[in-house]
Amino acid sequence: MSTENERALEDGIVTDLRDRMTYGSYLELDRLLDAQHPVSDHHDEMLFIIQHQTTELWLKLVLHELSSARDLFAADDLREALKRIARVKRIQDVMTQQWSVLATLTPTEYAQFRGSLGNSSGFQSVQYRAVEFALGNKNGRMLQVFRDHPENLALLTAEYERPTLYDEFLRFAARRGLPVPAEILDRDVREPYRPQPELVPAIRLIYEDPQTHWDLYEACEDLVDLEDNFQFWRFRHLKTVTRTIGMKTGTGGSTGAAFLQRALELTFFPELYTVRTEIGG
Repeated sequence: MSTENERALEDGIVTDLRDRMTYGSYLELDRLLDAQHPVSDHHDEMLFIIQHQTTELWLKLVLHELSSARDLFAADDLREALKRIARVKRIQDVMTQQWSVLATLTPTEYAQFRGSLGNSSGFQSVQYRAVEFALGNKNGRMLQVFRDHPENLALLTAEYERPTLYDEFLRFAARRGLPVPAEILDRDVREPYRPQPELVPAIRLIYEDPQTHWDLYEACEDLVDLEDNFQFWRFRHLKTVTRTIGMKTGTGGSTGAAFLQRALELTFFPELYTVRTEIGG
């Protein structure tokens, strides 16, 4: 028998997998790959399901990394905190690029099964809301969306009551001697983070003398990367929705594209952008 264009199995490769942990059992692939249940008979609904399930898996990892980054800031371990943020940035790249896969779904194709989705909507993604809360865009009214799901409500409530990534960074910077106003350090972390003009002079100290504050300078730029990436993701979401359903209302009752457009006005780390207007001025 010809073995051309065939790779032989090496002698050391384990082929008797009885009573052993395997790739499939470790990853629970039986459960994972049995979690796609289209509610229509349309071919493209599988794409729609897997796109969103994949996003949820990435969001789970983003939350995992942001939680650790905050703990590390609180423990004054800036280097490891920035390592977590670097990983989040790479995840964001993947999440943004993956909109191009969903964009292969044409308006005609989506219209053929959209009516089967009922009121299910990405607006109801508890992990997406938790990420927004972790980064500073908190909104207590969002909690009521999850009042009928105790586990989701508990997850989001915990993020609602926890300091944001920016809170922990600013507390770390204050411990390093940066003159962060006390009212910012002691703010009610359940409130959305809003621009604080009195913080800008402290941030300006970092940018005007980066050699002295190099690690804080690097951290600020990493946070800007994080916000830029999030805005790129929001924009691609908006454009994919517009491309697919135009200006129709969302399945969850929102105004659709118009609602997503307003999200582009939200910011996580406003002073890190404001300071750029003042540098060199």
